[in-house]
Amino acid sequence: MTTDYSNEALYIGIMSGTSLDGVDVVLVDFSAAYPKLVHSLCLPYPAELKAELALLAQPGANEIERLGLAEADLADCYAVAVQQLLQQAQVDPTRILAIGCHGQTIRHRPNARQPFSYQIGDQHRLAMLTQIPVIADFRRKDIAYGGQGAPLVPAFHQAIFAAQNQGRCILNIGGIANITLLLPHQPIQGFDTGPGNCLLDNWIELHQGKAFDANGAYAASGKLDAALLGLLLSDPYFQQTGPKSTGREYFQLYWLQQQLQQLQTLTGSMPAAADVQRTLSRFTAGTIALAVSRFVVSEIYVCGGGAHNAVLLQDLSELLPQCQINTTAALGVHPDWVEAMAFAWLAYAYDQQIPGNVPAVTGASQPLVLGVRYTP
Repeated sequence: MTTDYSNEALYIGIMSGTSLDGVDVVLVDFSAAYPKLVHSLCLPYPAELKAELALLAQPGANEIERLGLAEADLADCYAVAVQQLLQQAQVDPTRILAIGCHGQTIRHRPNARQPFSYQIGDQHRLAMLTQIPVIADFRRKDIAYGGQGAPLVPAFHQAIFAAQNQGRCILNIGGIANITLLLPHQPIQGFDTGPGNCLLDNWIELHQGKAFDANGAYAASGKLDAALLGLLLSDPYFQQTGPKSTGREYFQLYWLQQQLQQLQTLTGSMPAAADVQRTLSRFTAGTIALAVSRFVVSEIYVCGGGAHNAVLLQDLSELLPQCQINTTAALGVHPDWVEAMAFAWLAYAYDQQIPGNVPAVTGASQPLVLGVRYTP
């Protein structure tokens, strides 16, 4: 039995972010003034695919061959997630107008001689497997017009979270953290603040064999290392103003290990593993606070995996005492599904010919309808 959604404008959003924890899939109805989340699920990556995607984010041997195989495997994984979503929601695939698929970022080089951003996933294969049109490749048109292709979620944040008289910040803490500034009577602003969960995840996997630090428990067992924190904060990225964006190919385990080696050279000692985890939490919070404090903001709404890290949220509260900090659940959207909903919205925006980028955010020369349509 399927549910009759004949009067709805149904889109699916697929988001697989820099944390590599899996595929977030949402079913969203855009028939009313406010998007309605109909159903959602997260499908973890198979261990082998997750490991391969992590390797492809860095230069390596036989990349093109491995990339071709990974793109097909990704499409298969996305298709399974879509099929499970529709089965659980009891919705026939013919009711879906399109799938908005972000793809998996393996390189983001906005400052290269020829800037580029590469999100993989065989979208033709996904359209074939699901028999639903797919809208993808959202970043490269923005880059062609002089932008960084990221972040792309601020236009969606503005569409559903803006308030007339409140200075709001929507903070997404995924592998990389980014902010959207919704300030009264001012143009929307936003940029990547730096690492979100990526270094925290890398470090705990290395030392505890865990994919992430549940509720910040490992960080809470350590103590802050002020010298290490100072070194981490000295990276030139944090002094740049927007538009700016970054990725896990820059803020990765090798980058952290370089900072630790420099610390050992300077101090003659190395912090305990739990102390590094504690310091990384403060580092993520500190770089976010540095960015937010440049603006007049009274409310911060957190989404992404970092919304579940109590230590990280406490660090943010201590560093930004002037701000009330909640998750986006307070605005009616569960923090786990905001980004996937954004890519459903970008597919809807493509069909409606609504610009999906914000030039002040990405640096593009003009507003642009983003994406490419792939038909079954």
